[in-house]
Amino acid sequence: MPPKKQVEEQKVLLGRPGNNLKAGIVGLANVGKSTFFQAITRCPLGNPANYPFATIDPEEARVTVPSKRFDQLCQIYKKTASEVPAHLTVYDIAGLTKGASAGEGLGNAFLSHIRSVDSIYQVVRCFDDAEIIHIEGDVDPVRDLEIISTELRLKDIEFAEKALEASNKITKRGGQSLEVKQEKEKAALIERIIDLLKDGHRVANQTWTPKEVEAINSMFLLTAKPCIYLINLSERDYIRKKNKHLLRIKEWVDTYSPGDIIIPFSVCLEEKLSHMTEEEGAEELKKLGVQSALPKIITTMREKLDLISFFTCGPDEVREWTIRKGTKAPQAAGVIHNDLMKTFILAEVTKFEDVLEYQDEAAIKAAGKLQQKGKNYVVEDGDIMYFRAAAGKN
Repeated sequence: MPPKKQVEEQKVLLGRPGNNLKAGIVGLANVGKSTFFQAITRCPLGNPANYPFATIDPEEARVTVPSKRFDQLCQIYKKTASEVPAHLTVYDIAGLTKGASAGEGLGNAFLSHIRSVDSIYQVVRCFDDAEIIHIEGDVDPVRDLEIISTELRLKDIEFAEKALEASNKITKRGGQSLEVKQEKEKAALIERIIDLLKDGHRVANQTWTPKEVEAINSMFLLTAKPCIYLINLSERDYIRKKNKHLLRIKEWVDTYSPGDIIIPFSVCLEEKLSHMTEEEGAEELKKLGVQSALPKIITTMREKLDLISFFTCGPDEVREWTIRKGTKAPQAAGVIHNDLMKTFILAEVTKFEDVLEYQDEAAIKAAGKLQQKGKNYVVEDGDIMYFRAAAGKN
């Protein structure tokens, strides 16, 4: 008999499933979060102020995703009526303080805002400025990292202990039912998570089985969210690529948040560039000999969230759509319109590289580069897609 075909187990991701995922900007008060939000969204806030709790409700904006592929497609379809790039939704969340997990400084409200997002940009202050008050009195980024980590972990311990209490109520019934067996396994997992959190580690940085991931996702833990550490330097330090705190920050992240990404940037520089035209900004960056960190900050978060893009192109519109890696064709169609998913028949797919090479739909078809895919097709990053659905919908 031929050997059985190995079926690859699909990876189950930590966090909320879906394609419209949100990133929250987190940090202590007065580390540059709101100014960073203004710069990344080019969207003025009501009050980026020099005192704690200036931002009470989270501000929300959509950030355009830098995409060389989108720009190239717009050039190919340059007579198209509309060009719509991909977006990432970003929230500016008010500054945390020591004791937030116990309700200090409006802490419970802030932590609930963090719970509602899918990933975290953690802004860490590494610049000295006597005019901008630091809530802890001086600049010490590792201490600040510890404060944020502690508050999120303490809240997660609280969430986990409540979940454990609920599981124990079921296991105390006894018996050998499937429900009791499952709850015993879940209780053992929660106890491991509590020990992990008490040891100073984040849930997101551990290896979990698909079954464990499903249980963790049901708890909506703060430390289960992907995190990127944004190290806010002075403009001078960013240009010279040096800061006395960087090595200590890397050592802390390697120990307590291993595998997570550190991106140095300068809010001061980015804020200045946000008030310039594209041409003026490019000239300023050329003069300084640096690049803006914002494109990397946006695209890296998309990668952390396992987000990819497909495109729809034609005489009316070039559009980049965001989906989760592993999404099948009908669900990708549903991102455009729910009816397309319900009445999906097939997808016509062209690879981005083939569009670049042939640059003409007739030539693409003649070369056999237009493929028809059914309901089980897993969309690949960069696919150009046309959907056929019942009732003539495309």
